[in-house]
Amino acid sequence: MAKRRKRGSGSVHLRKDGRWEGRAVIGYDDKGLPKTKNVLAKTKSECVQKLKELSASIGKSEPAAAKPGMTLGQWLDSWYQTSKQFNLRPNTQMSYEQRIYNYIIPALGDTSLDKLTQNDLQQFYTNLKQNGRIKNVGYYGSGLSDQTVRGCHTTLRSALEMAVSKKLISRNPADGCRLPPAKPREMQVLTPDEVQRLLIQAKEDGCYELLLLEIATGLRRGELLALQWDDLNFKTGTLRVERQIHRAKGELIISQPKTKAANRTIILPAPLLSVLKEYRQQVHSRWLFPSPRKDDLPLDPASVRKHLTTILERAGCKHIRFHDLRHLFATMSLEHGMDIKTLSTVIGHVSSSTTLNIYAHVTDEMRQTAARKIDQGIGKTESSLEAEATARKLTLSTFQPYKGKRRKAGTGCVTQINDHLWEGRYSPVWPDGKKHPRNVYTKTREECEQLLAEMILQMKAEIAAEKERLRLEKQVS
Repeated sequence: MAKRRKRGSGSVHLRKDGRWEGRAVIGYDDKGLPKTKNVLAKTKSECVQKLKELSASIGKSEPAAAKPGMTLGQWLDSWYQTSKQFNLRPNTQMSYEQRIYNYIIPALGDTSLDKLTQNDLQQFYTNLKQNGRIKNVGYYGSGLSDQTVRGCHTTLRSALEMAVSKKLISRNPADGCRLPPAKPREMQVLTPDEVQRLLIQAKEDGCYELLLLEIATGLRRGELLALQWDDLNFKTGTLRVERQIHRAKGELIISQPKTKAANRTIILPAPLLSVLKEYRQQVHSRWLFPSPRKDDLPLDPASVRKHLTTILERAGCKHIRFHDLRHLFATMSLEHGMDIKTLSTVIGHVSSSTTLNIYAHVTDEMRQTAARKIDQGIGKTESSLEAEATARKLTLSTFQPYKGKRRKAGTGCVTQINDHLWEGRYSPVWPDGKKHPRNVYTKTREECEQLLAEMILQMKAEIAAEKERLRLEKQVS
């Protein structure tokens, strides 16, 4: 009979993905229902230890109960710790904590909750806009962005609304405040020629499959990097999107997508499937895009962002964010006849109205183009638009990729021993933590490169098999 855990110490169980999950009750909501928080670990003992640390931290950080006469700082801390924190994702928690503990409480925390006025808040927003920045003042300037100011207002308004419902104050002083305008980020889209140059350079830099899949699907960066080979069905061409990865408080977090709409299935075109089939033979990991340095982890989103910046510079393309590749996919899809409803489903928006709002400028241009074509058809005149499209017809780029002086990571090294002898060498780190190099010798560089590549694939397969063997031994023990 299994030993039961002590009441109040939480629960521990083994998940289907092989990890251990611990869960503890951290409080109760207004209806008396329990609120829980979980921890994940590779082993049961590590999970139990994390669960103990979680329980200890809950006890230490128990906030003060809401009561009349408290300050804004006390109320914000109580509201966040008891009513808000545990319903938020790690990244969103970081945003709330930065607003509350770095900006709002230092400026207004000592103000009595029932004495807080709309003028106090208005002056606070003005100060944030002018001199609110704490870090990197020399680089970004002393004032905070409009988006950050609006975020502070949203947090305050939500907290004060609950204070009204609990009858701690009679009205919400955040209602009616004047805020900086909401300005969406400018959307940057590459031209067809830039897309070609980007992919040519990406192939040289070892990032081709990742960027090609992104341009062909429009996945969010976290969704793309969290893909596993089990999510892809080569027979049907379907790709399941059911997790995401992001960095929070210095750690990579793998979680479920934020909305139900983000859990979706995409059908990949045949040419892309062929590329991924060939790429599959080179990857010995459950992740489509594994980390080259850490075992059984996907690529870090930050490293992918930096890599994209380097590739864009080498390809002579304008600077764009990784998220702009998602915009590129959506724009191309609309221009090639995909309807808004279908696009909304493919890219994982909650509703098609969200998609329409973001890409309204694209659909407006398409309507104008359609109207001009109809007008020219009625007048039976030659379509200048068709002539222009013919003139802009995509041609193969003659761009030559930048080749760095150093060989790409994971490709070994080639050395000329003498006039008729070349050596290829690969020195990976094996599961025992040591390097076990192997060599090949040939008469020409071309033959050496070919044999070295074959040896690297064989060694990677052996390393993956050894890791799996050690993992199974660890589970048995």
